[in-house]
Amino acid sequence: MELKEIVQGILLGGGGLLMGIMTLVQIVPVKFNPWSALARMIGNALNGGDVMAKLEEHIATDDRRAADGNRTRVLHFNNELLRDLKHTKEEFIEVLAEIDAYEKYCREHPDYPNNRAVLAIENIRETYKRRLDKHDFLQG
Repeated sequence: MELKEIVQGILLGGGGLLMGIMTLVQIVPVKFNPWSALARMIGNALNGGDVMAKLEEHIATDDRRAADGNRTRVLHFNNELLRDLKHTKEEFIEVLAEIDAYEKYCREHPDYPNNRAVLAIENIRETYKRRLDKHDFLQG
């Protein structure tokens, strides 16, 4: 039997039919993608499913580390305000973005200890409002 005959047998037999159906299902706008499901099954079989769990754990650790960094920058900025150091409007905008990211993480992770930054955030916002009213930001 030649290679050409073997390939024709596979394509014209059940394997070709299955391949055609899977491709057709992937093209039709359905939420189920058989190729992705098959790749996921093969990946889980090869990795024992541990890789996804380790990846999710790594992502969670990374997200928590980012939230810790946001909180540190917020607390540092507030300490500068408490020592009467002036800031530009852009610096306030940057720390407000840090606050947004931090508060988003806190909302999504209610078990995360947030009480360390609540008053600092309140002070930063109040100071920003006063600076806006007085137009007395540090000129950069």
